[in-house]
Amino acid sequence: MLVWHLMNRTLVLALAASAALFAQAPYARNDGEDHGDAPYLQEDNWTPLFNGKDLSGWHCRPGPLAGTWLTTKAVIWERLLSPKSLSPGAMPGDRLLNGRAGRACDLVTDARFGDTEVYLEFMLAKGSNSGVYLHSLYEVQVFDSFGNPNPPTSSDGGGIYHRWINNQGVGGSAPLRNMSREPGQWQSYHIWFQAPRFDAAGKKIANAKFLRVAYNGVLVQRDVEVDGGTRASMDIPEALENSLMLQGDHGPVALRHIYIRPLRPIIER
Repeated sequence: MLVWHLMNRTLVLALAASAALFAQAPYARNDGEDHGDAPYLQEDNWTPLFNGKDLSGWHCRPGPLAGTWLTTKAVIWERLLSPKSLSPGAMPGDRLLNGRAGRACDLVTDARFGDTEVYLEFMLAKGSNSGVYLHSLYEVQVFDSFGNPNPPTSSDGGGIYHRWINNQGVGGSAPLRNMSREPGQWQSYHIWFQAPRFDAAGKKIANAKFLRVAYNGVLVQRDVEVDGGTRASMDIPEALENSLMLQGDHGPVALRHIYIRPLRPIIER
């Protein structure tokens, strides 16, 4: 009987240790790499920014572009008939599309965020171009770079776009590798972003930083500082918290599964 009790106690302790390890596993995976399914499916505390039916929580960036984004159940791409277009299927649905002509306003969240982790999926038509602006200021480039034989630049998919000063591009960060898939395929960004820092008087003491950017599950940016708004950003000051913006006027782009959560410490491997 004593042996049975000891064996039973050992089993209980092993199960408890296993449960504790499993409970901690999501945090141990926060290392800037792909781990199978999308992170919002694996881990808690993600908040969807798109409700899957309408544009609640979003508004158009003020300015001359006022084209309407669409919600749709399906996005259609025709490789032979119209490779430079994306078309909506039935509406409404859980995909966002920047209009039937691929030209709409820049779409901005009503909410503002500080240090954030962002996950989203997008689809491009052939030759199309868009961008994800953290704080509506700092752009991770969305671009059809599939098949580009040249070394990537800050203008390619996965790049941190350059600033525009005195009519020329300044800075920016090319992706470590070209991870662009073919047009018409869903692709993903997983972004770890740290907001700029300010002292008590409001003076900036640290630049915004992209700690990691994973493009289709592969690390393409690591510890990249951005000392100001990149080209085509909103005309707003840098701050501890700002909105998220999706560029809508540079060609057909569709998005789905847009999630955000507060930034957690990166696990160094």
